[in-house]
Amino acid sequence: MSDPSARIIALTNQKGGVGKTTTAINLSTALAAVGKRVLLIDLDPQGNASTGLGIDASNRDVSTYDMLLDGRSLVDVSRETIVPGMFIAPASVDLSSADVQLAEDRGRLHRLKDATEEVRGTYDYILIDCPPSLNMLTLNAMAAADSVLVPLQCEFFALEGLTQLMKTVREVSQTVNRSLKIEGIVLTMYDRRNKLSSQVEEDARDTLGPLVYQTVIPRNVRLSEAPSHAIPALLYDHASSGSLAYQKLAAELLSRQK
Repeated sequence: MSDPSARIIALTNQKGGVGKTTTAINLSTALAAVGKRVLLIDLDPQGNASTGLGIDASNRDVSTYDMLLDGRSLVDVSRETIVPGMFIAPASVDLSSADVQLAEDRGRLHRLKDATEEVRGTYDYILIDCPPSLNMLTLNAMAAADSVLVPLQCEFFALEGLTQLMKTVREVSQTVNRSLKIEGIVLTMYDRRNKLSSQVEEDARDTLGPLVYQTVIPRNVRLSEAPSHAIPALLYDHASSGSLAYQKLAAELLSRQK
């Protein structure tokens, strides 16, 4: 059994298409590859992390929806993946109604926290793939997490939405989860041939300093292709630039937590 103080990290950005789920899948895989026992919780109603790990939508009889709304345990919901040492709690489209169904529940912000406490001693890392919005599901993730990891796409308006997200993290840390912190910012879809990417990187590092990871995730065809094969990029092509970047990101994450 692992250290009972397993680290819980929520991956979130209210913008879609920033590489959040790709980061959740491949960072989890990279951590498992170095011997860590990892659980990936899919909280996105789209269920892309589940699909990307080979869990077909027709094979999700028990999902994170049942955990949040019907009191099923994470032990019941979680299942093994094709990656040794890595497990997933899959999502279903039913999650799209969770906001409405949780609205009248006084304990609505702590459903996920209560569920993760039961399995915290089983894993070294629990990563939560949040939906691309600051809704009840994302707030549940922040209430349960030790920290928030933000994938940030290297595009023109990248930093604009980050201000609101960091404000939300600050509010949650002041009211719901006093131990919550920003784990870091990961620059994604980086194109070294594009001046905009380097400009976004420069602005991010100037504004956020050491919060921005040194590792950047490149725009990479293999990262885009892997989900259609329902396997992580690290298994699809472990030598691709994208796979190598996620291995480096995992190493940097581990080094920061020593």
